[in-house]
Amino acid sequence: MPIRDKDHLMELAKGYRNSLDRQVKRILVCAGTGCIAGGSLHIYEELKRLVAERGLLVEIDLQKEDLGVGVKKSGCHGFCEAGPLVRIEPSGFLYLKVRREDCEEIIEKSIVADEAVERLMFEKDGRVYRVQEEIPFYARQKRVVLEHCGHIDAESIEEYLARDGYLAFAKALAMKPIEVCDEMVESGLRGRGGGGFGTGRKWKQVLGQESMPKYVVCNGDEGDPGAFMDRSVMEGDPHRIIEGMLIAAYATGASHGYIYVRAEYPMAVERLHKAIGQAETFGLLGENILGTDFSFDLKVNQGAGAFVCGEGSALTASIEGERGMPRVKPPRTVEQGLFGKPTVLNNVETFANVPLVIAQGAESFRRVGVATSPGTKAFALTGNVMNTGLIEVPMGSTLREIIFDIGGGIRDGKRFKAVQIGGPSGGCLCSIDEHMDLPLDFDSLSKVGAMIGSGGLVVMDEDTCMVEVARFFMSFTQKESCGKCVPCREGTRRMLEILEKIVAGNGTMADLELLEDISDTVKHTALCGLGKTAANPVLSTLKFFRDEYEAHVVDKVCATKTCKGMIRLVITDGCRGCGRCAKICPVSAISGQVKTVFQLDSLICIRCGACVEICPFGAIKEA
Repeated sequence: MPIRDKDHLMELAKGYRNSLDRQVKRILVCAGTGCIAGGSLHIYEELKRLVAERGLLVEIDLQKEDLGVGVKKSGCHGFCEAGPLVRIEPSGFLYLKVRREDCEEIIEKSIVADEAVERLMFEKDGRVYRVQEEIPFYARQKRVVLEHCGHIDAESIEEYLARDGYLAFAKALAMKPIEVCDEMVESGLRGRGGGGFGTGRKWKQVLGQESMPKYVVCNGDEGDPGAFMDRSVMEGDPHRIIEGMLIAAYATGASHGYIYVRAEYPMAVERLHKAIGQAETFGLLGENILGTDFSFDLKVNQGAGAFVCGEGSALTASIEGERGMPRVKPPRTVEQGLFGKPTVLNNVETFANVPLVIAQGAESFRRVGVATSPGTKAFALTGNVMNTGLIEVPMGSTLREIIFDIGGGIRDGKRFKAVQIGGPSGGCLCSIDEHMDLPLDFDSLSKVGAMIGSGGLVVMDEDTCMVEVARFFMSFTQKESCGKCVPCREGTRRMLEILEKIVAGNGTMADLELLEDISDTVKHTALCGLGKTAANPVLSTLKFFRDEYEAHVVDKVCATKTCKGMIRLVITDGCRGCGRCAKICPVSAISGQVKTVFQLDSLICIRCGACVEICPFGAIKEA
């Protein structure tokens, strides 16, 4: 039955909250993409079977008074390095790397006997961390947007309502649209998709447009390699995004909405569809919502995975059925966006912040973060760091805090070298003190030639070749260029050619000068934001790691031995003429007679290393 009004909504929320409280224990199995790949759905089914066998299983129900145990599929818990993950409430036990054969012990000890299975818990320096919130990975975070991920059933509107879901939207309906916009302006919330434009300012511009209808669009494309923040929110807390979009629609006079998600996110698409269906059933989407004259419908649109469709005008063109290509501005999206009408376009994390702003007020929201970038930011922490996963920290947190306090430091005792921030459009920051303690916010990063982007953080250790890093990201950007403007289409191709020449050992100092010149040209003349930032990985590595470039082009040396084009193999006098190397060489670069020293043609050799591995005498070495 549809929810009639705000009072009815609050009554339902209270009822569902009480029903959850009657579940004396809850087992939350991570059903994020990473844990599912590790077998978490099998663990979920086994735990549910074992609890049902004991007659303890109970589902959320407003009428049922029996005490019992709830077994739920939650969103991403964040600690991806340690998955599959299982959380027990109310004890707060978090079990890591759980296998199906562990389920019986978990039920017997943690559900029946209230005991911890310590062998499955996080351990460091001889200490076993029994409670999830005390684990260093979690203790140093401030999970706001991610507060529900890992703590509620990702597919249940009832559990979202039990956590005061949609009450912020109901509060917004009691305000005037301009008052909602003013509250967003006062909050200082900036778009979390990378640009950092003021959310409230954007909304006020759409509200001021007379053309109708108006649209609200959520950018869930997230094309950066190694980024999965938006994906995890869409999979783990879809109703929060819907609520943020409802508030935006009311504040700007919009009546239609789209969530644009790349088709490579099938679980996110599935859960969004389910959440939209639930919201329609409860009367939170559709006509005359909560007994008012406000109406709003919402659809999911699947993209084909083009990186350029993360850019606003290309995204709206894709929804319209056109090829996703940026257009010249003005007019801007707020004036002529989707179908040529005024459009609010924000990303997933931005919309997920909106209910918090309205519920607690702008002043409270501003207490977290820094003055020019209030609130928190979610990051996907990946690379050569001990604790990879999804994290959320206050704006202004430093790389040192994220990498060493939350991330646990660099793997295998290696030294930290650099971090790539903001994906292909971001830059590389190195380990000099001013970067390790640099506040991570929009303005501070912009000053050093980097950007937050959507929030990818790829940590690199001493064995990483920064020239190869630049080549990798340029290869990605060049392939994903839509080709509309010459600077991006031709400039990225030329930059890639130069980088490939350098890593192959054929670069010159003139190439470095040309590379820098082209990068600067693309940055200042490309059509869209993606093209303008395409050169950031090159410019930042040239600035902070120029000595590596010069070693590649002058000394023909890759210090990390990553670039195969720099490796020269020779067969020494230690060769006994067994011929094994010649037999295994895939390009026939080795020749000779048995029982004589074999010869290796360096012009043919592809430096695969197969001969080095098979030589029983260790006679093949780098020159």
